[in-house]
Amino acid sequence: MDGKAPTHILMEQWEVKVTAVQTVPQARDISPEEWAVRVDLAAAYRLVALNNWDDLVFTHLSASVPGPDAHFLINPFNQLFDEITASSLVKIDLEGNKVLDDAAPINRAGFVIHSAIHAARKDAVAVFHLHTPYGQAASAMRDGLLPQTQTAMVAQHELAYHEYEGIATDEGEKARIVADLGDRHSMILRNHGTLAVGSSVAAAFLRIYNLERACEAQVHMLAAGTEGLHLPSPDAVTKVAKQTDAARMNHYADELIWPALLRKLDRLCPGFRD
Repeated sequence: MDGKAPTHILMEQWEVKVTAVQTVPQARDISPEEWAVRVDLAAAYRLVALNNWDDLVFTHLSASVPGPDAHFLINPFNQLFDEITASSLVKIDLEGNKVLDDAAPINRAGFVIHSAIHAARKDAVAVFHLHTPYGQAASAMRDGLLPQTQTAMVAQHELAYHEYEGIATDEGEKARIVADLGDRHSMILRNHGTLAVGSSVAAAFLRIYNLERACEAQVHMLAAGTEGLHLPSPDAVTKVAKQTDAARMNHYADELIWPALLRKLDRLCPGFRD
């Protein structure tokens, strides 16, 4: 990177920012492998916006940069999700240093959550965190995600929970997030929202999609009360877990779903590849 040392991010309560002159990376300046990840992650931000899962500039999605360095990409804190492009994503390391000069601020809670998981889970290439009304509603329910729907059964067998500690700006919370997630791929952050990880941007998107759909269905289901709910058999729940193992879900995500979603974005929300 032209011999310059990484720009350190100044840690503040809500925001992480620098006073560097902004330089927007172009495809010609980035390896093809990194640019492909940038395009996928920018697409994920646009898809979150299209699904009305965004929360102004809050919440965050990240993806590891291919290669030997522990770098990852995350959104600039001053852009809405439907504005994110491949070149606007900010590259940082696990200590909070910007790898490229960039004046865009970074959400501190995003850095804390995502750096913790990227450091601990090499299989977590992508990490998604949302604050949707349905996800937050389910996160506030005593019993968490219920197995009454097929989509909930798909999400539930790899689901973890993390207790609310306030806005995630404290370094000390990192270890507890990692411990609670364990080797699972999805998590409900109590009184907060949802989180999913994947071996690719596509895999993380499919997991957050299933988790969000399950939470939405649960909110509608419980609006009718709890007395008449039908509980599936334990055998059925176990069968669904086997039918939706990680390898199969990754195949669905990478080979079937993601190419179709990129085609949808090219029709409805072009520009994310820039």
